[in-house]
Amino acid sequence: MEDLESEAGLPRVVPMQGCSNLRDLGGYRAVDGRRVRTGRVFRSASLAHLTEADLDRFGTLGIRTVCDLRGMREVGRAPSRLPGADAPDVVPLPIEPLVGASLRDLLRREEATGEDTYALLQAAYAAYASEHLPRYRALFTLLGEDGRLPLLFHCSAGKDRTGFGAALLLTALGVPREAVMADYLATNRIWRREHALPPETPDAVRDTLLTAHRPLLDDALAQAVESHGSLERLLEDGLGLDPARLRALRDAMLE
Repeated sequence: MEDLESEAGLPRVVPMQGCSNLRDLGGYRAVDGRRVRTGRVFRSASLAHLTEADLDRFGTLGIRTVCDLRGMREVGRAPSRLPGADAPDVVPLPIEPLVGASLRDLLRREEATGEDTYALLQAAYAAYASEHLPRYRALFTLLGEDGRLPLLFHCSAGKDRTGFGAALLLTALGVPREAVMADYLATNRIWRREHALPPETPDAVRDTLLTAHRPLLDDALAQAVESHGSLERLLEDGLGLDPARLRALRDAMLE
């Protein structure tokens, strides 16, 4: 897939030793001419392996709220490592992963292919746009609450669940689709693919699973819009952004 980049210097990566996909969502230009403010919302992969130096760097970001989109077992296996002083409020918004169990079953039967894995990812993205949309609505509620920003949201890789959330937010702020996709596809170049897969995992399965695929996000966004009738109805009915809340969000997030 082509890795589109809307503007030089974007996305704004925050270098970390133990988390390779932490970035500031600021800098993208919206259709009204304003830009997304820096230092307001961050996206990342798991925060379980931050080093002491990372913790110092994380502290300088001033993050007040961390939204964890990982499933409960994921959190139990790899709890976040956060600064002890002035620690952010951690809000669980669990989206249980659909791919892992099904993929393990395929691998046990030695039937897994790249096509199988892509189909599993398609099902996962369809679920983000439908049954899991309330989790993203909760994220938007937090973004609108006083004292919550700066806010960071993340999953395990910072690729799929986080990527869909970032796309919803940038879309709500009026960022053009190509820039939204550039942010999503940047994972393919930034993420070090820390996920450990069984050594017997076929290369095609590994490559498919550890890659951000534009059609998956395009289709999921289209599904979310179509199920509500329009983007405006998705924002209001699906994500709780009535005109006043949407205006407040944009005023808080754009400059």
